[in-house]
Amino acid sequence: MKIWLTMLVAAVSLNLTANDLELDHSLAYKLTESLTVEVGARIAGSSADERAVVWAEKNFAALGYDKVWREPFKMPFWQRGAASLTVSAPFQQSFVVSALGGSIATPALGIDSNVIMFASLAELKKADPSQVKGKIVFINKSMQKDKEGNFYSEVVGARSQGAIEAAKLGAKAIIIRSVGTSLNRFAHTGIMRYSDKVARIPAAAISVPDAIQLEKMLALQPNLTLRLTMQNKLPGTVTSHNVIAEITGRTKPEEIVLISAHLDSWDQGTGALDDAAGVGLVMAVGALIKQQGQPERTIRVVLFGNEEGGLLGAKAYAAKHANNLHNHVFASESDFGADRIWRLDSGVGKNSLAFIAELQKKLAHLDISLGNNDAYGGPDVSVLKALGVPVVTLLQDGTDYFDYHHTANDTFDKVNPDALEQNLSAWLITTKAVANSDIDLRK
Repeated sequence: MKIWLTMLVAAVSLNLTANDLELDHSLAYKLTESLTVEVGARIAGSSADERAVVWAEKNFAALGYDKVWREPFKMPFWQRGAASLTVSAPFQQSFVVSALGGSIATPALGIDSNVIMFASLAELKKADPSQVKGKIVFINKSMQKDKEGNFYSEVVGARSQGAIEAAKLGAKAIIIRSVGTSLNRFAHTGIMRYSDKVARIPAAAISVPDAIQLEKMLALQPNLTLRLTMQNKLPGTVTSHNVIAEITGRTKPEEIVLISAHLDSWDQGTGALDDAAGVGLVMAVGALIKQQGQPERTIRVVLFGNEEGGLLGAKAYAAKHANNLHNHVFASESDFGADRIWRLDSGVGKNSLAFIAELQKKLAHLDISLGNNDAYGGPDVSVLKALGVPVVTLLQDGTDYFDYHHTANDTFDKVNPDALEQNLSAWLITTKAVANSDIDLRK
């Protein structure tokens, strides 16, 4: 496995001097390339997931981390099978479809039924059961582009809760317009949920162009018939892992500055933006900081397992380290693609806001502004924030992120090396500032 140790030289500090050596700002990009090329897609619990764990352990060790280990946790395993969605009558066309993560299969011969369209999950909830019973529900809610990704929360409920609500009304299956912002013909997958209180029905997403096409078909023929076939499997419980590495603090080794990303990805692309870029980034940060000498506090890099399946690795980490979370002085996660960071948000005590303001000044040359104090730190790190750990979010530009999110089009060529270098600079400054301070961000 190719490692670039010769390029690991001194890291940027908050106060650069003439004696500081130049960083290899391409290290994060190289690690991202390595993970996507050498492992590729790595759905949690799969053999590829285990290869990713081994990849991370070997690279952490080669990058000079002081400690490297894995922590196991149990999880349900889901396997994607072949899927198809066709218009049986009257237009006889095929759509690009993707099973939603966790969905059951259809019967072997598929499901043939009329389809009923709803503009949103909220509209579905208001429907009369007589309208829905025996049909395939289609939720056709579009998503807008936004720098912060704010519209994601308005749309994703159809994916996560749609099968439950449709089943309550007697539907045979549900399809949704992909939770995405691109007109490219890729279907976006993602985790969905069931309830033990209602029947489990198959759930899938169709590409945005196909959703538009289906809407037009229904305008011409309200009694449209669809055939949905999916061959997913739920083999049972398996073991996955969080992979953890540390640069031991020189004077305060018990105080932990946690930076993180998630190691797993969905299985259709190679998980480059979600979240190999984050993995490469945080791995590079700890390694490059060490080139200047040990930080005062311990820098712990956590690559969480099974974020995509519901933050399962993060929950396992919080449970295992529950008695030591008071020593976690800071946490942050990179999990929003690889575009440029434009804002610093915090989730700290009021007395620490002056420190955050000074930190932003050190980031200003990277065109990073000061945001709010409502940060959640990232999906996995939100579990730690809920337990009192202070957090920071280095918010990336998410305008185009949902063009690729959870699709076969999430591949390494979408990672912009210049943008990732800017990310690395910001993360180095931020991590080193906290690791070499006495600040208590809880206050």
